[in-house]
Amino acid sequence: MKTTGAVLFAKTAIRFAAVAIRFVAVALSLALLSACDAEPETLPGTLEWDRVDILAEASEPVVELSVREGERVEAGQLLLRLDPRRTQARLDEARATLRQQQARLEELRHGARPETVDAARAELAQAESDRDTARTALRRARSLQERGALAQAGLDDARNAFDTAEARVNAQKARLTELLHGTRPEQLEQAEAAVDSATARVVGLAISRQRLDVIAPAPGRVDALPHRLGDQPTTGATLVTLLAGAAPYARVFISEPRRASIHPGDRYRVRVDGVDTPFDAVVRSVRSEPAFTPYYALTGDDANRLSYQAELVLQGEAARQLPAGLPCQAWPAEDGDER
Repeated sequence: MKTTGAVLFAKTAIRFAAVAIRFVAVALSLALLSACDAEPETLPGTLEWDRVDILAEASEPVVELSVREGERVEAGQLLLRLDPRRTQARLDEARATLRQQQARLEELRHGARPETVDAARAELAQAESDRDTARTALRRARSLQERGALAQAGLDDARNAFDTAEARVNAQKARLTELLHGTRPEQLEQAEAAVDSATARVVGLAISRQRLDVIAPAPGRVDALPHRLGDQPTTGATLVTLLAGAAPYARVFISEPRRASIHPGDRYRVRVDGVDTPFDAVVRSVRSEPAFTPYYALTGDDANRLSYQAELVLQGEAARQLPAGLPCQAWPAEDGDER
């Protein structure tokens, strides 16, 4: 009987031990699940660079390619050149027109030459001499007509000749007066406006000619050269795409409940697909307007929530070698470095 009681006691103890183990296991599982639920979810996104698209301002053939895709360039470096001959011809024509308008303005400002004034005075003297001769002939014709020695027609011819000579004298006097008074202010204003118009045309064509030599507006890396030597892109077509900026950034999407806790300057960790070591990152900006939610952010409870686009700039020299378009995930730096 003592042996049987001992066996029953041992079996009961084993059952209680098994129940206790199950209880501990369940408690640990719940604790782990609770810890997982408390851990903030990662922010999905893609790796991007600031893109600079340089557009064609004229439809001209590509005559020179100075860089290759993937090459790093500095600000002001020549990337490619379009055929400048047609624009250069228009620029030369505009410069010639400008010189012509400037010469015309100077002529008006200086007024008549002394030789021109002297010639006008001589022409006036000649006209006055012709008028005096015509006046003498008219007097003689009147005297003859009064004595009956000249017909009325002869007197009319003499009177017409005198009137013509008198009109010529008045015309020469007016011309001499115009030369002595100089150019009218209205004429000077018109000439100055013509010079301004020609100058503006030269400046505009000079800029167009300069931009046929396509240069890098900022340091960066050549991402795409859509056209090859000899191609003639249309006006407005992309000639060069640069990946500019000092470092890439992660474009991530923040769910609405977490938006209020994320601010520019916050530090994050970013893991890029294909790279084992995560990168340090700093929040550069957070959009105030809700953004379109990409398909990879529509998971779980976030499927029916608003999302806000944010940009996290990656830190470190290694980040500068990363290409654009890679998927990535971000999380706050204080939540741990390993995910």
